[in-house]
Amino acid sequence: DGEVHINELKSGNTEIFWNPTSEVRRQRLKRHIVLFEEQTDFESERLWQDVTSAINKGDQHKATQEKFVLEEEQRNAARERKENGTEWKPLLFQHDAITNEWRYKYEDLRPWDPLNDIAQFEKNGILQTMERHLATGMSNHKMTCINNQVTRHKRSAKDCRRRKASDQPSNHSQNTESSCSTPESVQELSDDDGKYLGFESLCTQCGKEMNHLKEIHSAVLSLQRAQQDIHR
Repeated sequence: DGEVHINELKSGNTEIFWNPTSEVRRQRLKRHIVLFEEQTDFESERLWQDVTSAINKGDQHKATQEKFVLEEEQRNAARERKENGTEWKPLLFQHDAITNEWRYKYEDLRPWDPLNDIAQFEKNGILQTMERHLATGMSNHKMTCINNQVTRHKRSAKDCRRRKASDQPSNHSQNTESSCSTPESVQELSDDDGKYLGFESLCTQCGKEMNHLKEIHSAVLSLQRAQQDIHR
């Protein structure tokens, strides 16, 4: 967030290389740091804490010593694995044979979807994206709910026709109106079709999710209108 200067040693001149404006500062991403107490032994901040402390104190000799200790421990661990024939299997990286480079296993290169993606974070070294998916979740659950009701309605209608056929002892009774009524067909259902067809109302979860989705939809429309006003 601060200025970066280039110092020309020969001439003694100094010029500004980077000067972040207030707009740039506003656009910076919020930094999330795992608490030091919650870090494992091999996470950078904890692993290099003695080296960092020496650098901050200006003790270059101490920093070099601590760095050597860490590197020597890594060399000894590598020698022990080689002697024991233990294969080193990285937890978060895999080797790309084509580029001969190591790549992060859980890298996410897809474009950011502002309508569905809420936040991106790292958990146990694995990059994860918090997504809405409310529309899909609501749709799947609602269709399951409706299909269950359709099945119950068809089963009830089938039983009704069976009782109707068995209760016809003579010809003159065939003209008697039945207490059962059956729709010709049930193909597509809208949000309100359940009520028109005599189904029971959708479950509580569907109702809550539909209301929640409507609120989100209204908020998005409001944001879109604000963006259009700003653009104009």
